[in-house]
Amino acid sequence: MSLPPVIADWFASKGWSPRAHQLDVLASWEAGASALLIAPTGAGKTLAGFLPTLTDLIDGKHEGLHTLYISPLKALAVDVARNLMAPIFEMNLKIKVETRTGDTPASRRARQRTDPPQILLTTPEQMALLLSHPEAARMFGSLKRIVLDELHALVTSKRGDLLSLAIARLSVLAPQMRITALSATVARPDLLRDWIGQPAPQAPTHLLTAQGGAQPTLSILRTDERLPWAGHSANYSHRELYATIKEHKTTLLFVNTRSQAEMLFQGLWAINDEMLPIALHHGSLSVEQRRKVEAAMVAGNLKAVVCTSTLDLGIDWGDVDLVVQVGAPKGSSRMLQRIGRANHRLDEPSKALLVPSNRFEVLECEAALEAVAENHQDSEDPIQGGYDVLAQHILGMACAAPFFADDLFQEIQHAWPYKDLPRAQFDRILDFVATGGYALRAYERYARLRKTDEGMWRIANPQVAQQYRLNVGTIVEEPMVKVRLVRSRAFKKGQTTGPIGRGGRVLGEMEEYFFGTLAVGDTFMFGGEIVAFEGMKDNEVFVSRAQSTDPKIPSYMGGRFPLSTYLAERVRRIMDTPEDWHKLPDPVSDWLRLQQYASVLPSRNSLLVETFPRGAQNYMVCYPFEGRLAHQTLGMLLTRRLERARARPLGFVASEYALAIWGLGDLSALIRTDRLSLDDLFSEDMLGDDLEDWLDESALMKRTFRNCAIISGLIERRHPGKEKTGRQITMSSDLIYDVLYQHEPDHILIQATRRDAARGLLDIERLGQMLRRIRTHIVHKPLDRISPLAVPVMLDIGKEPIFGEGRESAMADAADELMREALAGRDS
Repeated sequence: MSLPPVIADWFASKGWSPRAHQLDVLASWEAGASALLIAPTGAGKTLAGFLPTLTDLIDGKHEGLHTLYISPLKALAVDVARNLMAPIFEMNLKIKVETRTGDTPASRRARQRTDPPQILLTTPEQMALLLSHPEAARMFGSLKRIVLDELHALVTSKRGDLLSLAIARLSVLAPQMRITALSATVARPDLLRDWIGQPAPQAPTHLLTAQGGAQPTLSILRTDERLPWAGHSANYSHRELYATIKEHKTTLLFVNTRSQAEMLFQGLWAINDEMLPIALHHGSLSVEQRRKVEAAMVAGNLKAVVCTSTLDLGIDWGDVDLVVQVGAPKGSSRMLQRIGRANHRLDEPSKALLVPSNRFEVLECEAALEAVAENHQDSEDPIQGGYDVLAQHILGMACAAPFFADDLFQEIQHAWPYKDLPRAQFDRILDFVATGGYALRAYERYARLRKTDEGMWRIANPQVAQQYRLNVGTIVEEPMVKVRLVRSRAFKKGQTTGPIGRGGRVLGEMEEYFFGTLAVGDTFMFGGEIVAFEGMKDNEVFVSRAQSTDPKIPSYMGGRFPLSTYLAERVRRIMDTPEDWHKLPDPVSDWLRLQQYASVLPSRNSLLVETFPRGAQNYMVCYPFEGRLAHQTLGMLLTRRLERARARPLGFVASEYALAIWGLGDLSALIRTDRLSLDDLFSEDMLGDDLEDWLDESALMKRTFRNCAIISGLIERRHPGKEKTGRQITMSSDLIYDVLYQHEPDHILIQATRRDAARGLLDIERLGQMLRRIRTHIVHKPLDRISPLAVPVMLDIGKEPIFGEGRESAMADAADELMREALAGRDS
């Protein structure tokens, strides 16, 4: 495949030659096909995606929108636009490129609907907004190409559902359009190829792959410091990490949660004697603060950035030469994605360092090293479409223009997540959008659609469209409040309301619930500094700078990644293979040998259940290694069964690796005398009536319903000029949930809630797989005291929160006491 001379000359001027996969994308486009390109980071995927566009637009004859680039991140769209403008300028091409994100000025967004650029870079939410306007048919009628970047990050979420429905609409407005999807980390490329092929079944869909680049260089931090038994702070590693930062140009330090980011940044800054430029980047910081950090990264002005998944995806940071993963990576695909932030050159190895936070995480990091060495992918598969997302889309299509139900249903089947949606279910969702459903149709406020005499569906009034556009999207965070810095105390001690002067700059946003745990004067970490809580008014929290030796660490909702099934299996295999323990640090291999001596080790395909007395209570500890979500669900269901067996359970705690239940009954005796059968206790049928009964009683259902109600448009977060507080939203959703649960328990939103709870919040599918795997393979080990392997999870029982420097030593002292107890009376 040959390039047009102007593009070929540009490659030559850079000393480059187009790579084979870049030419393959161009050939696929010229053959009239869509394509999925799987290529490692640094392979020039983005340029490959735009090569057909540049080729098409060289003559300057195309009028209107030609290419739509859709990214999961606003920052990525802006970064790609900047990088795309350089070759366009250097080739002197007359091509207009613009971005459209939530930060785009309103005047430009309005103009783009009638006078779009030839290349528009945007996000799924902005696509939904654009398609809800009457000008959508005119704007997208000229569309030729869609470039989907980082597709794997979209198709496993409701944002992917929303995107798929938008593309299905585009396939009607612009039947000539073709899709080029780009991804670096995919376990099942065939499914993603089908995903992008569904909107245009008349055209072929090619699967293109690039040859892998240099194998990354990975290592685990080896330290003389004491490895923690539990916890996620990795405080022991700060001095070694600081030394590592000094040795490299620019280091990205990834953590898995925002609270871990705050702790790590504070820890590094406390020992930053040389005043190295170290920055913090996570989703709760203000947009301005994040953009400053990103600009400083691009300019090469930072030695290190502590960050979360906000920097996971393909932004080119140039001089990053080391990626550090603090805490276990939870998945090999995620680790490969993060490793790719270093170097960004295909033919040179990226360098990464793993820093486990505790002893179990050492095993997980070792499993991740093996997986990355084999280039094994464990990314999630695309999901089936959510009913709440479809309800939002139906309303958006009515905002654009009246429609016939038959036409819209046929169109929706061109979206992969909804290709198998039954017509009867579509009709129920349409009825819900129009009336609220059987239980709510008597209320005028839920009547959002009307049927015309011709049988078309239209919006009931113009305010419906206004409200839709204010509330579009599928990202439902916990209710947030702005954190504003003030110079002095805005409130007196004990005062909860009062006059507020004009405050200083906004530091960012935080979950509203956290501030319900604070008293005026309490200190906490935010944005890398210690601040004092001064008070709260409306949707703003006021803080002042403070000095404190024991600030609280904000506990953010969400942000935790589940341990992948693949890594979990590898961890079990490492534990079951003593001949490989020489790879592990001595404290970890010694710990496993002590477990061998004092009890038994979990084998790869069985479940170890230990029972032992401690104090006045009895404990059952099992080691499924299936992740915290699955273990929490298992704990809830097991305690119900133990109650029925009169084992008198009192509670449970779950970690990523283990589950501990305690109670008053003698569990060892119950099992030994066959009054309690472990095969029955861990039977798959717990996912039937037991699960249903628990869900009916659980507050989890109401929290999940709130999210579904917001996404579906039943409950609106925003109104012109104001936004509801989290408390108002929760009260509204709880009332509606109670009405529906009592009068219409099979309401479409109740169905959506149950699906979400089973899939995302309870990990029912994974739990079911585990129960099938261990059927008749449960090993019971009755003990007279705690085992070495149980020490980490037992540390979580009754743990009081400890802040400041005393936390690590207190945890270590508690662990030492438990280990002495585990080995007491046994010969060493």
